[in-house]
Parts: sequence; C-alpha cells; structure tokens
Amino acid sequence: MVLTKEELIASLQNETRILLHLAGKIDRSQLDYRPTPNQRSTLELLQYLSAMGPIMIAFVKAGAFDQEAWQAAISAAGRRNFDQALTALEKQRSIYGDVLQGWSDDDFRGEIEMLGRKMSRGGFIVNLVLCAHAAYRTQLFLYLKACGRDELNTMNLWAGVDAPFAG
Repeated sequence: MVLTKEELIASLQNETRILLHLAGKIDRSQLDYRPTPNQRSTLELLQYLSAMGPIMIAFVKAGAFDQEAWQAAISAAGRRNFDQALTALEKQRSIYGDVLQGWSDDDFRGEIEMLGRKMSRGGFIVNLVLCAHAAYRTQLFLYLKACGRDELNTMNLWAGVDAPFAG
C-alpha cells in the first residue's frame, strides 16, 4: 500500500477537520445557497457529506454496493439540520479510526469489484472516499467564496486554518 493504515486514517480525519473548519465559516442565512437550481444547496452538501464516507467504507468492507442501504443513509442525512450534520461530520473522525484500525494489510489489499470497477479495498477508499472529501470540500469552499467570504484563501481550503496566504 502506498499509504500506511495510520496515514490513511489520519488523512481521512484531516479531511473531516478541514471540512468542519470550512463549515464553521458558513453564514446560517446562506444555507440555502446553490450556484444553479440543479446543484445541492450548502446545507444539502453538508448533509450528503455527513453520510457519504462512512457508508462507502461499509460497502468497501462488504465488497458490494448496497443501493437500498445507500438510499436509506442519504435519506436520513437529508433530514439533518445544520447542527446535526456538523455533529455527524465530527463523529466521522472517530468512525474512520475505529473502523479502519481493525483492518489488516490483507483487508486493504483484497480486491473487490464495485460500481463497475475492480481494485483493492484500499484503492476504493482512497479513490471514493478520500478523493471525494477533497473534491466536496473544494465545492464548499467555492460556495463560501460565492457567498462573499473573500477573506478565505488557500490556507483555509488546504490546511484548514485561518492564516494569511503568503504565496
């Protein structure tokens, strides 16, 4: 594996930390903001993220995507208010550690076929969960910028800190 188990867990936990940092910049009066009518609102994006990672890891562990469980998880997430979505996101830090800490190297290397692709379980976690976190936090960052948060910069997006950009 390119990443150790500890590095993967730390990366997922860091993604959650950065996402929560950005979520802390949201003006509650702008939770309904959406760039276009067919895109998720800010709240809908957070609701989705409050379920996406843990449910996808459960599917990777099982080796199969469960459409019914996916719909149930996303539906439940869609009923969360802003504070409940943030609480669910905060819990992901421990969920990622608790769930993945018990995996062996063979678990991560085990090959599965899911969503029309065949790769290792570790590869699925990196490509479907870790990469999705980075993509969706970027989307949230862009929502914040579109809502007038001009003071946010690269440090907020990539480091999850309020700091002047020195580049």
